[in-house]
Order: sequence, then structure tokens, then C-alpha cells
Amino acid sequence: MQRDEKLFEMTLDTVLQRLNDLKLAVLSMIQKLELEYETINWPTFLDNFAIISSHLTGLTKILAKEQCPPLRNRTVLPLLVSMDRDETLINITEGRVPVFSHDIVPDYLRTRPDPITEQKMLQNEQKAANLTNDAAMKQVTQYNKVVSHVLDMVSKAREEWEIESSSRTGIQQTSSMADTQLLVAAVGMGKGLKLTNYGPGPGMMVPPSIRAPSPMGGPAMSPGNVQQQLGKAPSAVKTNIKSANQVHPFSR
Repeated sequence: MQRDEKLFEMTLDTVLQRLNDLKLAVLSMIQKLELEYETINWPTFLDNFAIISSHLTGLTKILAKEQCPPLRNRTVLPLLVSMDRDETLINITEGRVPVFSHDIVPDYLRTRPDPITEQKMLQNEQKAANLTNDAAMKQVTQYNKVVSHVLDMVSKAREEWEIESSSRTGIQQTSSMADTQLLVAAVGMGKGLKLTNYGPGPGMMVPPSIRAPSPMGGPAMSPGNVQQQLGKAPSAVKTNIKSANQVHPFSR
């Protein structure tokens, strides 16, 4: 009898330790969701969820061991039910349960499901019992088809993803250091740039509409002559005024 009691106490200590680890993991998850909801990413969320799942798996393994006494054979009874505030209970429950009253006992020491949940379970059991074998087999077959279809889709997507991942030799290069250096040299020092003369060179055809007129009203000058005239310094103005009789002679 003493051996069973010691084994039971050891099991309870292990279960409590696992429950505390699970509680801390859940609190960390809730804290990140409340405070880091703007910066948290999907991999971090999955890592925290995996920690919670591992604690639950470990707790299930402890309870499933043969050395663990079946807890269902144990009965928990309230030793004291009171409406007064219990400081010890507050410390144990971290402030969640201040009073162990008649309203709280059925919820915390419940050995059967909630009445509404139990009623729904009974309805589902009655509905399942009224099904015929043919109808049940049809539903099972249809359900298996849907599950198989979903499994095929997931498997196909996984194969495509694995093929794509294996075909990647590395991160695709999206820039070239040589091209970057050439661009910097061209912008900073003009290296590699060709100087272009936008004016018409000698021997090029110039449309009449853009030809420069002659300074003396004569025929239009070529662009080369215009540049030469513009490049020369202005000389002294020479005037040659003739008399009107020489220009237009007439007899009196």
C-alpha cells in the first residue's frame, strides 16, 4: 500500500511539473500574441505552438505509462466549501479562484461533461445508433473519398515543392558587381561615355527652314559659315553712300 502511495505521489509531482511547463508555454504564447502581434511572423508562431504540443505529448505519455496509477479510480471531494475569501486558495491558483463556494465546486470538480455537452453527445449517439449499415457504409465511403482526394492534393503539392527545392542550386543572383562598378564609374567620372555633337557636321543636309540667313540679306549661309561669323570679332562698319543721281539718274 505504501508503495502505491509513493508511486502515486511521484506521478502527481511529474504531472504537476509538466502542467507548469505547459502553463508557462501557453502564457508565453498569449503574451506574444498580445504584445508582438504586429511583428510576430508565422515561423515564430509555429515554434511556440510546437512547444505547447510537445508538453501535451509528454503529459499524455506520463499518464499512459503502466507504472502510473489510474487517476480515474481516485475520487476528489471538497473538504471545505465556504463563501469566505481563502488566501491560500488564491496563492495556489495565482489569483484565479478567490473563493471555493458552492457555485465553483461543480465546475472545478466535475466528473461528467457539461449538461448541454452531454445532451448533444447523447443525441449524436442516438443518431448513430439509428443508422442502418448500408447508410453508414455509404457515408464512410464518401468520407474516405473526400479524405483521399485531399491527401492526393497535399501529396502532389509536397512533391512539387520538394522537386523545386532540390532543383535550386542556391540563391538566385539578382545583381552584378561588375555592372555596378561600371555604372558608378560612368556616373561619377564619366568613364565609358561617348561625347555626341548634336549640331550638324560638315557635309550634312540642313533643311531650308532652319538655315541661318546671310548677314547682308544675301543667300542663306551654311552652318559652318554661321559658326565662323559668330566666332569672329565684329569689325568696323563701312558705309558706302552714293548720291541719288548716281543711283537713279534722270533728266531735268
